[in-house]
Amino acid sequence: MGIGTLINTVGVIIGGVVGMLFGNLLKEKYRDALRMAIGICVLFLGISGVMEQLLKSGEGISAAGRTMIMTGCMALGTLIGEIIDIEYGFEKFAEWLKKKSGNANDPQFVSAFLTATLTTCVGAMAIMGAVRDGLTGDWSLLATKTLLDFVTIMIMTSSMWKGCIFCAIPIFVYQGVLTLFASLIRPVFTPLAMDYLSLVGSVLIFCIGFNMIWDKKIRIANMLPAVVLAVFSAFLPFSF
Repeated sequence: MGIGTLINTVGVIIGGVVGMLFGNLLKEKYRDALRMAIGICVLFLGISGVMEQLLKSGEGISAAGRTMIMTGCMALGTLIGEIIDIEYGFEKFAEWLKKKSGNANDPQFVSAFLTATLTTCVGAMAIMGAVRDGLTGDWSLLATKTLLDFVTIMIMTSSMWKGCIFCAIPIFVYQGVLTLFASLIRPVFTPLAMDYLSLVGSVLIFCIGFNMIWDKKIRIANMLPAVVLAVFSAFLPFSF
């Protein structure tokens, strides 16, 4: 138990190191072009995830119903997140990490850390992989995620620098906690709950791509409560 998260964490660190070595060989304009290309891919990843869930049939929930769930979770979740101001907490931690890691002169550190963290932690694969690891010791899903994260962080780091590597810390904590408490939270993740989580998570992934292309404009961390609401929406006593 926990091997999957450990492998994922190490894979991200190695991917980041490789990205740094690769990025040092590129001029700034090439790194900017690379960041733009990644952002476009992330945009379409989010769009495809949303469309897959909206067009999916099953559980008696129509596309219109899923759209209402998505809209309601995003609206209420963002409001909760803005009141709590989750983004501020992330930024303060990133600033502290920036100083403690000796990267005080890196102007992209905070942005890179937040982007990489949200990209690797938002999604059903991170949650279900950690839960499966905790319940059965099967870390194959997290191994697959590690391969994806390795490539993603390698490319991100080559264009956005060191801040991306430090997303390994929230990955280790976040997935590690899910693994430890897997037996308690497993009943919550029904097939419908996972559909809703993937739907809302894909919207957030789209927002990540948007920020990467047009600089940071959307406070994505403040939208994270929408993911929690999406899971619990599956237990509403009515359907659409």
